[in-house]
Amino acid sequence: MIWFTIATVAPVLILGAAALFGGIWCLIALLYMTCFIYLMDRITQGAAARRGADGEFPVGEPLALFLGVAHLVLIVLAVAAIGGPSGFSMIERLACFIAFGLFFGQVSNANAHELIHKQSRWPRRLGKAVYISLLFGHHASAHTRVHHVWAASAMDPNSPAPRQSFYRFWPRAWVGSFLKGLRAENELRARSSKPLTPWSHPYLHYVSGGVLVILLALAFWGLSGVITLLLLTGYAQMQLLLSDYVQHYGLRRARGADGRLEPVGPQHSWNARQFYSSALMLNAPRHSDHHMHPLRTYPALELDPASMPILPRSLPVMATLALWPAMWRKVMDPKVAALHAKTG
Repeated sequence: MIWFTIATVAPVLILGAAALFGGIWCLIALLYMTCFIYLMDRITQGAAARRGADGEFPVGEPLALFLGVAHLVLIVLAVAAIGGPSGFSMIERLACFIAFGLFFGQVSNANAHELIHKQSRWPRRLGKAVYISLLFGHHASAHTRVHHVWAASAMDPNSPAPRQSFYRFWPRAWVGSFLKGLRAENELRARSSKPLTPWSHPYLHYVSGGVLVILLALAFWGLSGVITLLLLTGYAQMQLLLSDYVQHYGLRRARGADGRLEPVGPQHSWNARQFYSSALMLNAPRHSDHHMHPLRTYPALELDPASMPILPRSLPVMATLALWPAMWRKVMDPKVAALHAKTG
């Protein structure tokens, strides 16, 4: 558990210092979220996160709750430092933008994902609040009610079609997840045995919450604050969609004779074995096990390279590669073909 804490709490402190003091802290934040994580992945290559009776499970949820609250503080500091009258130079603002954007995309998204899978009400609400602050509130419904049901099939907007580039994937994924999540929530409410008020609809919370976040940015930091918020949240949203794209690229669940999709198995998600970036993202790169056991807490997620498809590099590196479709297909299409040949 110590590695999850080190990997995630260190950037919270560094980013806080960068937003408050600027200067060298902006560079340190940028280097941590880029070079340092890559270097740590190389140094710890082949290492596996420890699990067992060492006290990690009791600590797992408090860390997730801390990171959720820390995110809500950091996004305020980020918009103030980058879009407000902070006195920062353009270089300092740019370094902060990249560093904060990477944190929101890789840590905040992963942690909110962990929280919305909790069975307790308040952790789920905190996860939804994180997504709302990123103007992506509908993901809390679309992920649990659409993606987990239809992952690795044409029915899931967040699973890319065969050989589809990321640039064709992301508009379909964003709009499709919004609409299918809304439909799933409406169907769930229609089946409810209890009378439900209109203002209890989750999508009302997502949309009104997002509008409130934008209005607060406008009130405190003007138009530049709104532009900064939109750019930061858009950057974070793209990273979440890149993760979905990478982790389900080229993989499809088969249909049986009865037309039903086979159960989600280890072969339906790409995984990454790099140690430090996995700790930073709360084991989100152990994606197969998460789909097979959605309620399993992040320290307990397992990785079995014998049965689970493994990415050639870490998830952040592969997400960057996906921005160059020709190179992406050159690397990944042979691996997809080999996997299909192996599994039939």
